[in-house]
Amino acid sequence: QVQLVESGGGSVQAGGSLTLACAASGGALSTYVVGWFRQAPGKEREIIAALSRNAGTTYYRNSVEGRFTISRDDAANTAHLQMSGLTPEDTAVYSCAVARRSNEAEVEVRGAAYIYWGQGTQVTVST
Repeated sequence: QVQLVESGGGSVQAGGSLTLACAASGGALSTYVVGWFRQAPGKEREIIAALSRNAGTTYYRNSVEGRFTISRDDAANTAHLQMSGLTPEDTAVYSCAVARRSNEAEVEVRGAAYIYWGQGTQVTVST
């Protein structure tokens, strides 16, 4: 079983940047699709970024494309989500998760397909 621990959340002013980390143990991140999700108060959880097993394919939600970057450090067995140009609408609990996908070049955008989840980290963006 893979354990995932997020870090790097916090409070930032609009226009600022944060980088979230997702440290994995119990399995290699490179053998899974890695996804970042967020859930704002009163809203459903949504996927915002995903990275294929071979790290060659990415997915970004329209609202974050161009501002967020997903990456993976295999030596550290850690995934990152670099966030810039943050707005109050980005305020949410951010979680990482992993999914199995037989094709190493494909991503997974269905939340239900993700099998291991971190506990989440709060990101708060103020005006």
